[in-house]
Formats: sequence, structure tokens, C-alpha cells
Amino acid sequence: MAAHRSIQEKVNRLINKKNGKPVLKPSKPLVLKDFVATRKQQAGQATCITEMGVMMACWKRSNFSDETCSPEIKSFYACVQDAQAAMKKKKKSESTQQGGRLSSEDATTLLKRFPNLRTEI
Repeated sequence: MAAHRSIQEKVNRLINKKNGKPVLKPSKPLVLKDFVATRKQQAGQATCITEMGVMMACWKRSNFSDETCSPEIKSFYACVQDAQAAMKKKKKSESTQQGGRLSSEDATTLLKRFPNLRTEI
């Protein structure tokens, strides 16, 4: 209770500086929202481009026949699986690390779990 009183005293001092006119005139209430705007994360670097190019070149040479281009197709799918596994591993390691940036979805779930006060201080 004493901490709340000291904060209120500081706010009153800020408001009553000159003739009772407030120093701050906010256009919106000074209360945090319980969500964060959804933003896309920056796109990563494209993977498996060379394997895809080799596969498409093989298709063009063989008139889009899958039988003659099966080694190239297999190498492309293997590359895609490796890239997906690496992405999952990276995401899992990022989520276990402390610090860093939260995604907008993670920040929103935390803010909804621990909502802010709805009144101004």
C-alpha cells in the first residue's frame, strides 16, 4: 500500500507542477493492451534451390518424365526434409533459450495469461 501511495504522490507532483495543469496530456489512456500486433518474421534464406534447378532441368530434358529423373527428385526431397528438420531444431533451440525476441504469437499468449491493469496509475 505504501508503494502505491508513493507512485500516486509522484504522479500528483507531475500533474500539479504549474497551476494544476498536467504536464502530460495523453490522447489515449496510459494502459497497455493484452495483445501484440501480428507481424510476420523476416523471411529466411531459400534452401534447396540448386537441387530444384537440377530437377527441373532434368524434367525439361526428359519431357517431364519422373522415371528418368528419379535420382534428382530423390535428392531434392532429401534436401527438403533436411531443411525442415534443421528449421524445427532451430525453432526448438530458440524457444528453450532465455532472452532474445518473442514472436508476436508468443507475446500475445503471455499477455493474455498475465493481463495488465485496466486503470491508469
